[in-house]
Amino acid sequence: MHKKDSKSRDQLLDYLDDKAEWLRREIIRLSSIAGGAHLGGGLSMADVIVAVYYYAMNLKQGDPTWADRDRFILSKGHGAVAYCPVLADQGFFSPDWLNTFNNLDSPFGMHPDMKKIPGCDMSTGSLGHGLSVAVGMALTARLDKKSWRVFVLMGDGEINEGMVWEAAPAASHFKLGNIVAIIDRNTLSLDGPTEEIMAIEPIAKRWEAFGWRVFDIDGHDMGALVDTLDKLPPSSDPTPTLIVARTVKGKGVDFMENNPIWHYAGLDKAKSAEALTCIGNCRPKRRT
Repeated sequence: MHKKDSKSRDQLLDYLDDKAEWLRREIIRLSSIAGGAHLGGGLSMADVIVAVYYYAMNLKQGDPTWADRDRFILSKGHGAVAYCPVLADQGFFSPDWLNTFNNLDSPFGMHPDMKKIPGCDMSTGSLGHGLSVAVGMALTARLDKKSWRVFVLMGDGEINEGMVWEAAPAASHFKLGNIVAIIDRNTLSLDGPTEEIMAIEPIAKRWEAFGWRVFDIDGHDMGALVDTLDKLPPSSDPTPTLIVARTVKGKGVDFMENNPIWHYAGLDKAKSAEALTCIGNCRPKRRT
């Protein structure tokens, strides 16, 4: 599915919502295989990564090394539990591989490894590095006269890292409009609310001051995500884009929502079943 397909808007949004529900179910399934996972941030980013991979990005199904593909960097590498299922669903490797998630000799750990996972454009886990790498990739595209974009998904706690604030003005200075950065703004990190640990608001004004185009949206509203991605300028544009996606940590599982204890945790069979029931109940109503 891609935005160029001949689907009505309602069909498109239903399709993307279905994918987001599937992804949330996969997050719960993989956490059971692994014995634990970064559940809160994986669930909060699910709608965003679905909109990016199934709507915005220029990819070739089944070909993870296609030279003209858009690139994606999961800067919040601990969200791999929500990232790897999407790569499998794009045909980059067999979904059966996921049945080894975080097990001995598996290609999948709690953070993604580009040398082991087909379709993974960057190994991440040490927070704050993703945007700097995106600057390098975007410069490469410009030097090679290529039109592909670099999408980079960051956590909101992550942007306290100093490297982020070195990369932000660099992207603007080098006129890298082929960068699309997204902040998963779920307001919680491992240690609690971001605004208590180190305030990062007003995010939009700060990034605008660094020369970025900023969209501030509901990161669980698929319509808003699609509309915003439709507004992206050509990759040749000189202004990089930031999307502040306002999300809920643990979205879709009521006992996890806005609760930092689910940043990383395991689930027994009963809790897994309860989580899956919650996910089914929270899906947006199908459009008619």
